[in-house]
Amino acid sequence: MEHPKEIKHAVLDGHSLTLEALVAIARFGATVSLAPEAWEAMARSRALAEKIAVEKRVAYGITTGFGDFATVAVPDEWSSQLSTNLILSHCTGTGDPYTEEQVRGMMVLRANALCGGLSGVRPVLVEMLIDMLNKGVTPVIPQKGSLGASGDLAPLSHMGLVLLGLGEAFYQGRRMPGGEAMRQAGIQPLDTLVSKEGLGITNGTCAMTSVGALYLYDTMMAARLADLVSSLTLTALTGQLDAFQERMHTARGHRGQIQVAANLRRLTEGCEILERSQGDRVQDAYALRCIPQVHGAIRDALEFIKSKVDIELNAVTDNPLLFCEDEAVISGGNFHGEPMALPFDFLGIACAELASISERRIERMVNAALSNGLTRFLTTEGGVNSGFMIVQYTAASMASENKVLAHPACVDSIPSSANQEDFVSMGTTAARKAGTILENTRSVLAYELLTACQAIDIRRRGGEHGQGLSPAGDAVYRRVREQVAFMEKDRELWPDIQAVEAMVRSGELLELVPWLE
Repeated sequence: MEHPKEIKHAVLDGHSLTLEALVAIARFGATVSLAPEAWEAMARSRALAEKIAVEKRVAYGITTGFGDFATVAVPDEWSSQLSTNLILSHCTGTGDPYTEEQVRGMMVLRANALCGGLSGVRPVLVEMLIDMLNKGVTPVIPQKGSLGASGDLAPLSHMGLVLLGLGEAFYQGRRMPGGEAMRQAGIQPLDTLVSKEGLGITNGTCAMTSVGALYLYDTMMAARLADLVSSLTLTALTGQLDAFQERMHTARGHRGQIQVAANLRRLTEGCEILERSQGDRVQDAYALRCIPQVHGAIRDALEFIKSKVDIELNAVTDNPLLFCEDEAVISGGNFHGEPMALPFDFLGIACAELASISERRIERMVNAALSNGLTRFLTTEGGVNSGFMIVQYTAASMASENKVLAHPACVDSIPSSANQEDFVSMGTTAARKAGTILENTRSVLAYELLTACQAIDIRRRGGEHGQGLSPAGDAVYRRVREQVAFMEKDRELWPDIQAVEAMVRSGELLELVPWLE
């Protein structure tokens, strides 16, 4: 996988956007340009939309109203007002704004979808979105208000406002009126939208897909990190390595399981503590022995989700679609979020499982009845000191919260638009709550890492299994100990926790083991 930091520029053509390129543009500021063939495709599509309007054909959103107003004819002289009014009336979102990277992702995805040349919009819309991306004008978009059905209507309407010099935007670290942000960036807003462009901006899954895709990428990184962290826990608990033999996992055949087992073999290779503890037990508890099966199943789930996201990154998701070859205008439901809602609910479930098994490993390290010789709550002087007792409490709290959040959003539906839009996806809710689950999971992994380092030091003090860690384990252990000392006696733990959480979220620990897959 190419690291998004290495991607400095991307060309939008409607067909070749990758997850890594999306992250590069949204998070790391990679620049964007428009493929000439995409401009030409949009120009042809726009010419067809204008022809349809002139000929007064019945075409949804071009010569008719929207939603339940699809039966209302709109005169040609009002078509531009119709598109503009769609933005003005649909910007009803509420709540805290999406992060700038999430909104940048929406802008990339909306531009790329329009590049397909099936939407009937002017190329200037995409050129303006690209200009805003390259100059750092980011619309303020509230997080709540999308059903994920006729597209992410409310969120994308807030994006459309800034194209018109309205709404609000972030620019150079400040939140300001959208028109002022555009002025400072040297971008001339549109006076009005024209026929079909209101739908071109708002119809589509770009909000849910941006949010979910960014969380997917981060969850994939968290899954790698979970392998790394669990290898230190294995060391602390003198885990039995036979369970990770290659032939054991090829006998079952699941790709993710085979990959995780291979990671664990390499991560623990050369570890003196583990080498000297083999044969201590016939087998370990599931939280250790079944790491490949559990982490591997999560890996396989993430690969499935990515396969669906890869399609949606280059999908045309508005309505109606215009096909120039026979001048057909086809009304359908490509804006419906169900193809993303199910995967993003699955994303939350998979990520929650990472936290759940991590919390169980923490419990085994702090519980002297389960830790194979470690001290109670990993303290050197129990009673007066509580050690890591409440670290497990807090991890359990987050793992439990994840279980509540993992309830699927997509199984719910509330009809809208006078029952014309009678089955909706709630895909944007699925994507948003997957992010909350991810943040909890990263914290639980940080707690496990902090606990494992404390447990390793206590194991070393005992001396019966030696001192040496694997090269990978030693690199990570040393990085943690650069900022967090061994806890000899109780002290304020929150600064230690915050320091390790920052390491987990930054991705720096994975850079210590760049070969980890």
